[in-house]
Amino acid sequence: MSMLGDNNEHVLTYWVLWQTFHSAGLVGFEVISHWLPYLVLSVPFGALAERYDCRGLIQAAQALFMLVSACWAVLILTGTLTMWAACVLLVLHGCAGALWSPAEQMLLHDLAPPEELASAVRLNATFRSLGSLAGPVVGSALLFGLGVPWGLFVNVLFYVPMTFLMLRTPFDGHARSGYVHRARMTFADTFGVVRTVGGDRVLMGMIALTSLVGLCVGGSLQAAIPSFADRLGAGSAGIGYGALLFANGVGGVVGGLLLEASGVIRPRARAAVAATVLFGLTTVTVAMTGSSVAAIAALVVGGVASLVSRSVAQAIVQLRAPVRERGRVIGVFNMFGQGMRTANGLMLALVGGAFSVGTAVALGGAVLALGAAGLAWFVSRGPVSGG
Repeated sequence: MSMLGDNNEHVLTYWVLWQTFHSAGLVGFEVISHWLPYLVLSVPFGALAERYDCRGLIQAAQALFMLVSACWAVLILTGTLTMWAACVLLVLHGCAGALWSPAEQMLLHDLAPPEELASAVRLNATFRSLGSLAGPVVGSALLFGLGVPWGLFVNVLFYVPMTFLMLRTPFDGHARSGYVHRARMTFADTFGVVRTVGGDRVLMGMIALTSLVGLCVGGSLQAAIPSFADRLGAGSAGIGYGALLFANGVGGVVGGLLLEASGVIRPRARAAVAATVLFGLTTVTVAMTGSSVAAIAALVVGGVASLVSRSVAQAIVQLRAPVRERGRVIGVFNMFGQGMRTANGLMLALVGGAFSVGTAVALGGAVLALGAAGLAWFVSRGPVSGG
């Protein structure tokens, strides 16, 4: 529900920002403001998750999401929306997501015993994907059914269930381990976790893997779908375009449910690497094929591979992270995995402008597949227990 609210807000606000300002620079800032807080703040927010009740941090993030949606609605309804106010709200929205993520992952580790953590991470990723998949549909319904300001007021309600759920659960992110970092953290303490990561080859390999995904593919595949639809003769709107959009998200949802039901994927480094290589290859296929059927099939398979890559790598990181530094290690994972999407947007703009969007996406997919294969060798030199 919260991911649905997140995506609804994007649909509504991005539309009104373009209609109001017609600024290509603002479009670029929309992407940067969403992912840059992950790059800058994930480790400090991870440190907060180690020290404080994760339920409260999640509620704070949800409250910030609700405040931002309500502020958008008021400014648009009163005709007082300005460029600077839009930029502030975009940054606050990105900060809310960055605050939510480490606390949520710490809570997952508290909710599930180690043998079930991979399942919990996969289910969580699956339903986050479902929220992302439904976002454009529900957001469009709010846009055309209620209009932007009232749609944003209604969007506030999507964050309420998670907020109240945090009042009902006895888990606070620390109950299972029994450890809370009580001492005040200095700057050196906050970022000293880099030594921990660097001392574990498997842990470092998984963080490098998610960094590669963020840098090489990131959000470029979804952003490039209108271009692919034109190339395949589907046009930038219509059934063909909708099929590509749907295929891009449905693989992660259906694949996650099927994998959870079968239990065939375990939290092993080789599984994360293999899935990432497959994701890179399917991305190249989508970018280069002239067949709509092949593109849709590749998007579905790639959605499954992307979910496996992300969820398995995250589970390994959470299982291997020391209890006393788990929040900060998760922060490092998010910092590189989500934060590198900022660089991916820049790469898409530069390479796509010099050649074509398809070339940029295909190049990113190829580099991802090759880089992941190289990481397989790197990780294999780590401890046998890393898998």
